[in-house]
Amino acid sequence: MDKTQSPTTPSTTTPTPPNPNATSRADTPKACCCNHPDHRPDHHPDEEPHTPRNGYDADQKRIIARLNRIEGQIRGIRQMAQNGEYCIDILTQIAAANSALKSVALLLLDDHLNHCVRQAAAEGGDVADEKLDEASAAIRRLVKS
Repeated sequence: MDKTQSPTTPSTTTPTPPNPNATSRADTPKACCCNHPDHRPDHHPDEEPHTPRNGYDADQKRIIARLNRIEGQIRGIRQMAQNGEYCIDILTQIAAANSALKSVALLLLDDHLNHCVRQAAAEGGDVADEKLDEASAAIRRLVKS
């Protein structure tokens, strides 16, 4: 509640009416741990195996946890600037956040090379060339940063 509102003043925001065309999460079948759109936990064991849709499936929880920590670091840096902390201390924390981001980027790159690029190389042809070009461009961007 804001300081100018009294406890008896009604809120000025109106609730958004529900969208009749939207489906609830309960209506949507859950995908299994690999996030494959056609794979459900109740699948039949005689179905063909599937491949995860991204290369970082196995590391996804770890990546999200790292990004959450980095997000906290960034909030801390903002707080330091708001509090007027010493410049060098803020720069040190920025360097640490950059290092943490690069670490996540390298993990994603490694997963991409070992999953997506490896799979494309096995297929060969234009798909392999596209994935190699894509990986090279990503590496170039990382090296420049």
